[in-house]
Amino acid sequence: MADKKIFIFDTTLRDGEQVPGCKLNTREKIEIALALEELGVDIIEAGFPVSSPGDFESVSEISKIIKNATVCGLSRAVQKDIEVAGEALKHAKRGRIHTGIGTSDSHIKSKFNSNREDILVRAVQAVKWARNFTDDVEFYAEDAGRTDNEYLARVVEAVIAAGATTVNIPDTTGYCLPAQYGEKIAFLINNVSNVDKAVLSCHCHNDLGLATANSISGAIRGARQIECTINGLGERAGNTALEEVVMVLKQHPTLGLYTGIKAERLNPISRLVSDTMRMPVQPNKAIVGANAFSHSSGIHQDGFLKDSQTYEIIRPEEVGAETSKIVLTARSGRSALAYRFKNLGHDFNRNDIDFLYEQFLSLADKMKEVRDNNLIALADSYLQSHQS
Repeated sequence: MADKKIFIFDTTLRDGEQVPGCKLNTREKIEIALALEELGVDIIEAGFPVSSPGDFESVSEISKIIKNATVCGLSRAVQKDIEVAGEALKHAKRGRIHTGIGTSDSHIKSKFNSNREDILVRAVQAVKWARNFTDDVEFYAEDAGRTDNEYLARVVEAVIAAGATTVNIPDTTGYCLPAQYGEKIAFLINNVSNVDKAVLSCHCHNDLGLATANSISGAIRGARQIECTINGLGERAGNTALEEVVMVLKQHPTLGLYTGIKAERLNPISRLVSDTMRMPVQPNKAIVGANAFSHSSGIHQDGFLKDSQTYEIIRPEEVGAETSKIVLTARSGRSALAYRFKNLGHDFNRNDIDFLYEQFLSLADKMKEVRDNNLIALADSYLQSHQS
């Protein structure tokens, strides 16, 4: 089963921090890094050391305290970047330099004013420089999603030969469809002669809402590392959400793929990252959103109350969430109303509920949600009128 493990590479502290307003100081980064290690993350990308003195300090300090996870620092394919990353990581028990360059024709021509052969040389040189500091080198082929597969295979083969132990295949712009991204990974596995000497990694952005789907497709086709962030934070529309890929793989055991993540810690770390980065989680966010285990439709509520699995494929406690919620709105039915009254200590019979339901609907039409204090008032009024 060893070759079926998907390594989780978390880049909340690097790509996630690139969200406007989400800048973290060293103390905050350390707090999140320790939580990521507790979560069971395999690789923590702690920052981009050459980008600022603060980021250098953060990567260096995180390197000193993380004991189990690999600590990674990002660099461009620039000698100075790589040297600074190596210096920042020198205290790491397990350190990784993540270096790379754009490989799509768009990047080669517009960004670098270069050509494919020159980029290939620069990619190999970057890996060789990084190998002077660590034997754990990851190479990223930026914009691999839009890179010609034949050329991409040449780059991947060359950087593995130069010493890269992980090769990142980013869908930098979130352009790929899941089938396209999976086929790209499969092409590399079938056409790169030394691919067995390295791990292929998925790094997918969410510009079209396909980051998780693309990452899973890549893993199914042979990638063994997924790069992601807590709550899906990241550039523009964000990155693959860690909590989503972890639970997709857990809910589909027939894939034979698994992670070392402690799922019960997903909601607590989601809240920590949200609070620390001052970035609220959208209520309908999968796994960690406030409404992920809430039911307001009468049909859904009735089915859920009869058997929770009719509308919940994950138990809240599996992912560290609070209990499922029956939310009362104008769309709710009698069974949900009776359930909520019972939780408040009122075991009304069917006739009682029929009468109360009409009053409830009149109230619900005026409110977004009927809360416990409203139900208590309804119950008190009903009981008083029937006792007099």
